[in-house]
Amino acid sequence: MRMRLGRWIAGVLLLSLFSLPSQASKYSDVLLLGQVAEPQSLDPQVATAANDSRILVNIYEGLVRNADGTLTLEPALAKSWDVSDDGLTYTFQLRDNIRFHDGSPFNAQAVRFTFERMLDNQHPYYFTGPFPLSFFFSAIDKIDTPDDLTVVFTLKEPFAPFLSNLATPAGLIVSPAAIKQYGKDFSRHPSGTGPFKFDEWTANQRVVVSSNDVYWDGKPNLKYVVFRPITDANTRVAEMLSGGIDAMVEVPADNVPLFAADSRFHVYEATGPHVWYSMLNASLPPFDDVRVRQAVNYAVNKQNIVKYILQDSADVAEGPIPSAFDWAFDKETAAYPYDPEKARELIKEAGAEGQKIVFYVTEGGSGMLDPIPMATAIQADLKAVGLSVEIQTFEWNTYLSKVNAGLKEAHMAEMAWMTNDPDTLPFLTLHSASWPDKGGFNSGYYSNKQLDALLDKARVTNNLEERAALYQQVQKIVHQDAPWLFVANWKQNAVANNHVQYFKLQPNFNLLLKDVRKD
Repeated sequence: MRMRLGRWIAGVLLLSLFSLPSQASKYSDVLLLGQVAEPQSLDPQVATAANDSRILVNIYEGLVRNADGTLTLEPALAKSWDVSDDGLTYTFQLRDNIRFHDGSPFNAQAVRFTFERMLDNQHPYYFTGPFPLSFFFSAIDKIDTPDDLTVVFTLKEPFAPFLSNLATPAGLIVSPAAIKQYGKDFSRHPSGTGPFKFDEWTANQRVVVSSNDVYWDGKPNLKYVVFRPITDANTRVAEMLSGGIDAMVEVPADNVPLFAADSRFHVYEATGPHVWYSMLNASLPPFDDVRVRQAVNYAVNKQNIVKYILQDSADVAEGPIPSAFDWAFDKETAAYPYDPEKARELIKEAGAEGQKIVFYVTEGGSGMLDPIPMATAIQADLKAVGLSVEIQTFEWNTYLSKVNAGLKEAHMAEMAWMTNDPDTLPFLTLHSASWPDKGGFNSGYYSNKQLDALLDKARVTNNLEERAALYQQVQKIVHQDAPWLFVANWKQNAVANNHVQYFKLQPNFNLLLKDVRKD
């Protein structure tokens, strides 16, 4: 009874604290973080947005992780691993004496459960999906657990991105006990082994996590982190200026100079593998004609978007593989130049003059930068070359549900991806095997068998130079076929007040908050 009373009192105090966010930011052990949207899910195998991942990576852990400040892999829940010479067998030795936040043990069986849940459609908890990023692990043939601290993955064929995919949120290890208890509602009752434990999710208000005081890699400095969804950029900025939040991610470009000039704040910037694009529906006229897709790329003044809307917080994108992957990036493929006359010629040749275009646009969302002004600029540029564009806007999670299901009625849709490996984006969004009805994100129904073959080969090639050459060919083909309007590679940013210490951005766009403190 005493324990229940203590938990009740703590709950009342939390409710009081978090109902007054401008007061909560004054507490040295509470961090209030402004996010761009309400989470979609707190189940790491279900979630797909970076917005959700920033929460997930603080609750859960994977077998491996990206080292602080880099995309280099290091041990996490696995203390070591070995890869067989043929690239087919990965053996992981796990850390001992670790428990999930619900008290159940972390062990090899939990790892096996995590992956089989999303890969085996006969698994008793497969119904807790869908698992849209299970593609990351489709090369797995079987998983063996010789003992509680050993996991052996046997692959169907060599799969070069396997380790880097394990470091993504889709590879985070979940508590089997919690999934068995909550079923489909697990996304609202997450349980991992990370530095913070889930406390509360109040829709459209906050997600609260608290310190995992027995975390194996050191107790966090903060007692609580409150993730506040503030979808309107101007409201996020106002909250930051007034002290309603301690930090915010994805600062609107035109507000960066405001914070940079104010001694109360510190602006953080970092480059990472990000691509902002508009997919073009290759299954519907006029974008079933490559000439019109190319015309769109010539018609839109990406340099103006980057300079005037994004305030130079991004570079013009050349294709699907950003220059952050410097080893795989094709330096010979230049961005489409702004050439409206060329665009008009191609549209005329294709007989697409006056074609009406339905353009799906999000009101905001993870990595989406300034989506409505960007869409408006695109609309104006396309009108100037003879295409009539109707913009339809949606709230972020509604938008994802419409776009990820495939563009049945729309001709264009905005999207942004942040990835850990050059394989991820082109395979999941451009491969013929990744159409929505097959579980992928190729919502524009683009297909090129030559591209498919290159992507398939790159996945099974462990030689880095060979992989690089294959991805450079991918870049050339996609640039020529123009299944997207290639727009921008974002340089991510955030701002925090000067009471926040040890805050930093990661190149994979996640936030690691264990070492953050407030003075």
